Amino acid sequence: MKKKVSSGHRVKRQLAELFELSRLCRGDIVKMTTIAGSGHPAGSMSSIDLYLALFTFARISPSNYDDPRRDRIIVSHGHTSPALYACLARLGFVDLESVLLGFRKITSPFEGHIERNIPGAEWSSGNLGQGLSAGCGFALASRLTRSDFNTYVVMSDAEQAKGQVAEARRFARKYNLNELTVIIDYNHFQISGRTEKVMPVNIKENYLADGWQVLEVNGHNFSMLRRALRQARRDTANPYVIIAQTTMGYGVSFMENTELYHGKAVSREESKKALKELGVEDDIDDLMTRKPGKKSAGFACKQIPLPAMKIGTPHIYDDKIHPREAFGNALTDITRLNPNAAMAVFDCDLADSVRISDFARVRPDGFFECGVSEHTTATIVGAASINGVLSIWADFGVFALDEVYNQLRLNDINETNVKIIATHIGYNVGPDGKTHHCIDYIGLLRNLFGFSLIIACDPNQTDHVTRYVLSQAGNHVIGLSRTKLPIIKTEDGRIFFDENYNYTYGKIDLIREGSDCAVFTFGPMLNKAIQAWETLEAKGISVRIYNISSPLGIEREIIAEAAGTRLIITYEDHISASGLGSIIGQVIAEDRLTTDFVKIGIEHFGGSDNEEVLYKEYSLDADSLVRVIEERVTK
Repeated sequence: MKKKVSSGHRVKRQLAELFELSRLCRGDIVKMTTIAGSGHPAGSMSSIDLYLALFTFARISPSNYDDPRRDRIIVSHGHTSPALYACLARLGFVDLESVLLGFRKITSPFEGHIERNIPGAEWSSGNLGQGLSAGCGFALASRLTRSDFNTYVVMSDAEQAKGQVAEARRFARKYNLNELTVIIDYNHFQISGRTEKVMPVNIKENYLADGWQVLEVNGHNFSMLRRALRQARRDTANPYVIIAQTTMGYGVSFMENTELYHGKAVSREESKKALKELGVEDDIDDLMTRKPGKKSAGFACKQIPLPAMKIGTPHIYDDKIHPREAFGNALTDITRLNPNAAMAVFDCDLADSVRISDFARVRPDGFFECGVSEHTTATIVGAASINGVLSIWADFGVFALDEVYNQLRLNDINETNVKIIATHIGYNVGPDGKTHHCIDYIGLLRNLFGFSLIIACDPNQTDHVTRYVLSQAGNHVIGLSRTKLPIIKTEDGRIFFDENYNYTYGKIDLIREGSDCAVFTFGPMLNKAIQAWETLEAKGISVRIYNISSPLGIEREIIAEAAGTRLIITYEDHISASGLGSIIGQVIAEDRLTTDFVKIGIEHFGGSDNEEVLYKEYSLDADSLVRVIEERVTK
């Protein structure tokens, strides 16, 4: 009969095992950074005990990693990847030798900063200050999907100076994210020296002021870490921050309490001293003689599917309204059709303007008012979207796109499923002036590999594309104008985007036939192009008009077909150097098309006035388009 082991003995044995793992992992950190010749060893050595404690005491292990109810651990200071990789290897998530040999190598998935395609790594990081926002998104997803997991976010002390961290703190408290626990590696050093000198931050006081519970522990004491984690988990009313006092370079005397090895690997001679001091075998020379393996396919990103959505039937409008009104109506319609779907709509103090107030009334538990906190919102939306939540953010274009480019870039890297409804785009914004004219976002989105863009030209197309986007995976942006737009109709007066219209991403709509030239346009400019078409038709000039609703994914063969007219014109109220004009010009050059080419667009920031005044002032009105075409066709 086996002797029963008491819980106290089990804990003592567990703590002893962690102490030994800590020593071995520090040796792994020295080895992998020395072999790579780069990395961040000292901060990794101050963080390693936090990772070991979390992966031991949280509900996550190699055996339950496919369970959507497992706990989530997010590392915000992604430069401590050597510590995380060593921890994951020693606990059986990944192969140790692959980590030691592959760290920072092109043949390996173990990149210099943490990537979420590694088992145990939930969020790609490296851009400091975004981890807590991601944690908020994960915690929301736990509630909305009823998965009941806890989220832990490990952060550095230096990144607490970031404004996005403060935004996330307030969001977590407002929505009582008691499923969320933050652990701060408080080693008092960053790359330029002591944090207190580089940028003083009252870390404890800031969290207390925002309503968090604060615990302070020795970050190298596993018993204290265990007690703090248990206390945070048991409190169902509050988010917690555990401020873990640690030592930079802990475990190697010449690395301790100095910024020297924050972002620099030790030399080979120094590594010998470090490994001897740690009592770890020095097999670096042997490891370095081994040939690197073939390029690894890496691991698949952990992705929880979005809910399957019923999208209903389009509402067909026969008179001009705001496209954002059509979006709001379609969103509410879809929400009612899917009462049990995990949905979240985020607002930054503009709910009425972007027409999501009806959603808030229909699904109050899925509506999140973030206030003027765009940076954290962009990341929260992204993090929630990879955890089975249909995540929608509606905001003015300058805030949802221009202001948060870095957050969108990290979402792209994390393969998120964000749905952004960007209203108030182009000169159509009118009297708000140049600070609010969102005219440059096409160029920004062209830099992101996983984002699709759809610019709706009237209320009916808006309805169609809203239903399309909310049923798709991936990152999508819908661009909508500020003002009411007329209904686009065929030449014989029928509604173009009627109930029989089937939206296909990348498809170019032929709105008017013509043979003398081809005009490519989108959004509110389409109606102006039709006005120009009518004027030119009366003068005997035949103009073909195309609507490009998805400028980032166009049908190239249509551009080639249009080149047969011998004159292609792009017509947009965006910066033509990075917008539609640039895109079509690139196609013409790459496909060696023979045609004259004219870009009509924005060349500089505009002023404040009614949108029609702006269009005329900057030669973007229908009459200006007529003059350009007449000059080119009749010369």
